[in-house]
Amino acid sequence: MKKLLIMTIASMMLFSSCERELIDPPVYTVLAGTLTENTTLTADKEWTLKGYVYVPEGITLTIEPGTVIKSDIAEKGALTIERGGKIMAEGTAEKPIIFTSGSDFPQAGDWGGIVILGKAITNKGEATIEGGIGRMYGGTNDDDNSGVLKYVRIEYAGIAAFANSEVNALTLGAVGRGTIIEYVECYYSNDDAFEFFGGTVSPKYLVAVATADDDYDFDFGYTGTVQYAISKRDPLFVDGADAGNGIECDNDATGSTATPTTHPKLLNFTLIGPSSSQSLSNHNLAMRWRRGTNFTVRNSIFYGYMKGCFSVESDITASYYRDNQGNFTNNFLHSVDTNFVVVSKATTSLTTSDMIVKVQHDGSVIYKGTESPVYNTFETKSGTIGAIPQGSTNWLIGWTRF
Repeated sequence: MKKLLIMTIASMMLFSSCERELIDPPVYTVLAGTLTENTTLTADKEWTLKGYVYVPEGITLTIEPGTVIKSDIAEKGALTIERGGKIMAEGTAEKPIIFTSGSDFPQAGDWGGIVILGKAITNKGEATIEGGIGRMYGGTNDDDNSGVLKYVRIEYAGIAAFANSEVNALTLGAVGRGTIIEYVECYYSNDDAFEFFGGTVSPKYLVAVATADDDYDFDFGYTGTVQYAISKRDPLFVDGADAGNGIECDNDATGSTATPTTHPKLLNFTLIGPSSSQSLSNHNLAMRWRRGTNFTVRNSIFYGYMKGCFSVESDITASYYRDNQGNFTNNFLHSVDTNFVVVSKATTSLTTSDMIVKVQHDGSVIYKGTESPVYNTFETKSGTIGAIPQGSTNWLIGWTRF
């Protein structure tokens, strides 16, 4: 098993005619393999991830505010917190922790991303996380604690290990509700920005900017709550082989009734689509509720998506919505495509016409193309709509990048 490698460039000495002065340039360190002891990354050094780096059970990785961690380009890095390991990465708005590319000309897909694996429940039991990581996730402890991720920016991540098995900017596998994830941005990810594989973790204050695939993806029995989340698509950047959505959600790949049923509770989202006639064709929907999933969405804004806004795509999913087992209330829906703001692809349980009636009856506003929404009525009714409700503090200031 590889050990943590630390390579240090020695301090240089300058001499004058009468005295010697010690100069302390930045110290560069390289992290590779598996950590074997508790480790702290300090802000006075520049850190490099070389290949897949693992924080195993019983080990804690602490990262100081303002620390910058770059990935090696030749051996693309990824940081994995294994079950029982912990990350304590608590930046501030003034000093965010930044994970980024080591390239002088960075671009999406320069490195893998951050993977946190916990012991909470999934509907697959214990499983191996995707992306060639080779580590297990899942268990029976929904209160599991994998540490803290706060005021963290993840840039230019997202690589495919092989077909349909990628490392996302932030992958959360069976992460428990004892874990704190707040104020995290994914910037130009070449796959998903945030993907949740089961678990109960309930993040707040998330940002996804210019994601190639899906901004927020939920699978395998995720049952947590996400509140205050933003995404903004780049019209000229999207996955060339897949459809890029704001939200994509499945119970599992086959649409089974495995439990716990995937049921994210999403509150105060603002998702902004490409909203441009020049957008690349694979820009897709604001929300795809696909195979056998339930959902709750409240007080959120979805604007400027090219091919539709709110899509229900299986009979099981449609029946959850029809029978009020989930909830979709006080939301604002806009699509550039004037035909498919709201659509049901269920074959028996819910027609598109009935779905439109229900959406409006439950307090959401639908508008399309260049129509003008009725802002005042909607805002009065919903109260705290969107990720930055009117009159609230702008939590984006200082640590985000757009």
